[in-house]
Amino acid sequence: MEFFSQLFSPQSVAWSVFVIMVVSAAGLAFGNIKILGINLGIAGVLFSGIFFGHLGVDINHDTLEFLRDFGLILFVYSIGTQVGPGFFSSLRKEGVRLNLLASAVVLGGVGITILISRFFAVDIPTAVGMYAGAVTNTPSLAAAQQTLGAVNPEAASSASVGYALAYPGAILGVILTMIVIKRIFRAEVQADMRYCPPEKTGSNLTSTSIKVENKNLEGLKIKGIPAIAELSVVISRVYHDGRMVIAHDDTVIHVGDVVLAVGSEEHVAGFMLVVGSKSDMNLKELPSRIIHSRVIVTRKDVIGRTLEEVKLESQYNVVATRVSRADVEFIVSDKYVLQFADNLVIVGEESSVTNAAAMLGNSPKDLNHPQLVPAFIGIALGVILGSIPISIPGLSEPVKLGLAGGPLITAIFLSYAQTIGPLNWYMPPAANLMLRELGIVMFLACVGLKAGGKFVETIVNGNGLMIMGLAFALTVIPILVIGIFAKVRYKINYMSLCGFLAGSMTDPPALAFAGAMAPSNLSAMSYATVYPLVMILRIISAQVMVLLFMK
Repeated sequence: MEFFSQLFSPQSVAWSVFVIMVVSAAGLAFGNIKILGINLGIAGVLFSGIFFGHLGVDINHDTLEFLRDFGLILFVYSIGTQVGPGFFSSLRKEGVRLNLLASAVVLGGVGITILISRFFAVDIPTAVGMYAGAVTNTPSLAAAQQTLGAVNPEAASSASVGYALAYPGAILGVILTMIVIKRIFRAEVQADMRYCPPEKTGSNLTSTSIKVENKNLEGLKIKGIPAIAELSVVISRVYHDGRMVIAHDDTVIHVGDVVLAVGSEEHVAGFMLVVGSKSDMNLKELPSRIIHSRVIVTRKDVIGRTLEEVKLESQYNVVATRVSRADVEFIVSDKYVLQFADNLVIVGEESSVTNAAAMLGNSPKDLNHPQLVPAFIGIALGVILGSIPISIPGLSEPVKLGLAGGPLITAIFLSYAQTIGPLNWYMPPAANLMLRELGIVMFLACVGLKAGGKFVETIVNGNGLMIMGLAFALTVIPILVIGIFAKVRYKINYMSLCGFLAGSMTDPPALAFAGAMAPSNLSAMSYATVYPLVMILRIISAQVMVLLFMK
């Protein structure tokens, strides 16, 4: 230490940055160590900070507060941009049941946390920290600490201690719950794992060559085919009299023609009942000048305009069949509004496809370049939103979303909208990951340093072992009860159930464990369905508990 004291002033920014970097590097290395196939991951930085804090390593208080809060802002903003595009779609019909069940898990955890505080004499800051650690949700810890900072700054360290004591048992608790449910429903689980669909790496859309046999369709234009719009099916090619042509809305079909229909398997099957039967001729494999290609929308002057407005079909003689956005692929029509980073599948002759691609941009370099101006504006708007006082009946003081809630909600809405005027809030996945990891590492390093001395004291002289036991119960009870209920009441496939349980605890290691049990994408799909809403509920619930019960 004498060597470092000669290089750095104890209160200098250089010393603070040096300590944070050492704590972060050591924590990340520690988090990568696997014990019984399980590792702490990013939470290793928290324990590293606690270790160095216990040794007496300290940095300037104001610098620590700034780095902690700035790291928090970067983290929650990047979380918002990640979940924003799929947040509202996860609340649609197919995800309502899973999200309601996940919400029940969250509310169950909140109820148990309050009971622990009331009947086991655990103070609210520690209990809320236990709540965040028991569900492996670092953003909820960040939100709680930010709220505690406004109510009682000295209590923020207690939340860190509760989180650190609860976190290791939480990872094991979710996995053990999956194993217990598997044992309870052994026969059903075996059937679920035997018949669950194999993992798919591509789209859920399919293309089928259909022979036109319905005489009522003779001489009819494609846009006049009954139910084609309702079934969300697109026809991309027509084979007529030995010649392949691009299918447009005004293209006339005849009995004996073969058309290539694109859509979901269910919708294509329904469309086939109207048109005819599956053809032995595969139009995609038939030699032709017509090709299909994926094109990325990166040109600014087409963003926010429909396919009809950019004259993709009329001017370039190509047809767009589907688009991928935020890892979801779906059928498009002429009224589809283009957004930055949309991945369009267009069909046409090679020269036409090339011209259409140039018009749309199709520049991966632009796609990978982060838009910094919208990011700064988005964070600034988030800080403003988080600082607005909100009056809630029953609370003596107005509530603020704070530095955790404000940037998060702002990022969700902006990333969902993607484009407002000339500003585009799309963030490349690599940039999002870097921003998110940098923010959470800075936050955890600062939190650990501040809580270092109190952590060891709580274990040695306090109620640390009791807190660990209670936190384990806080992890297991809600997901075990809701998991069994979901299996009995709704007969949810076991792999989907495991993904839902992992998602309701925002626990990637548990998702990895579930994925290793069977080659299916059901667990990942249900995890992704509940993750956005659960993340929001965890962050809000931690703040509400502090505001309602902190004296």
